[in-house]
Amino acid sequence: MDILKKEKKLLKLEAELKDLDDTTAINDIKEKIESYKQNMMKDLTAWDRVLLARHAKRPTAKDVIDNIFTDFIELHGDRNFGDDKAIIGGIAGFDGQIVTVIGQQKGRTTEENIACNFAMPHPEGYRKALRLMQQAEKFNRPIITLIDTPGAFPGIGAESRGQGEAIAKNLYEMSGLSVPLIAVVIGEGGSGGALAIGVGNRVYMLENSIYSILSPEGYASILWKDASKAKAAAEVMRLTSYDLLEQGIIDGIIQEPIGGAHHDPEGTYKSIKNTLHKALERYYSSSHFEITTERYTKYRKLGFFQRFNYDNLKGVVK
Repeated sequence: MDILKKEKKLLKLEAELKDLDDTTAINDIKEKIESYKQNMMKDLTAWDRVLLARHAKRPTAKDVIDNIFTDFIELHGDRNFGDDKAIIGGIAGFDGQIVTVIGQQKGRTTEENIACNFAMPHPEGYRKALRLMQQAEKFNRPIITLIDTPGAFPGIGAESRGQGEAIAKNLYEMSGLSVPLIAVVIGEGGSGGALAIGVGNRVYMLENSIYSILSPEGYASILWKDASKAKAAAEVMRLTSYDLLEQGIIDGIIQEPIGGAHHDPEGTYKSIKNTLHKALERYYSSSHFEITTERYTKYRKLGFFQRFNYDNLKGVVK
């Protein structure tokens, strides 16, 4: 029984509370709910975490921005082709300073998802993100990115407008930024579409988010010629936050409430905010050279240890 089926039973128990007015009965149901959470909604499989990362009620980038930052001013367009709603970005207040925030935006309804292309950016979205990063560097503002995409949009229009080049240029330019970049995977982190805003000095993941070279469905289609084997693929791809922390790919895990971030959004926002606060504190007295060098060294180390010292990787990359 996967996590979504378990969640349906939990929601049924919670619905029973609305019809009760007897204190004893209410307490009994609350005890059942807590016991069910502890016994049935922990020890999640990789596929469970994929389902939670894609959950329709999971906090979006806009939700995080609205609840963590102050005075957000959204900026639009890549100054070349148009404005891509799959990427939302602008300037905002955080901890008494001005920061640049960039996120990949999913919708709640079908109409919203169509408007933002199901969080699959076009090249103009990545060029908008790069424009905002370069603006942040010009004005010495830290950059915070919120990653949540199945991947970059693979359509003919996107390819004809230079999707691969746009992603590659973002990777190149981010590598040399002299301001700190903190990346947080809040849902799906799919392929180069996620990495295109994720070359950070520090990279964090919400506990039930995923980060991988492609979707489990895509992996299963390529490896086994059968997309229906996505559940099995998820188990071998090592795409969960715990897998990636063990490999040294990310710098930390932001804990979620039992059952996923959508069960306690406010608590999740608070955890993200605390993580960002601690991450940015590292760079208050750092020079531009130190910030750039740290990021460069971080990614050089990943390749080195993956090839030559994999068994001892845990705990090496701090």
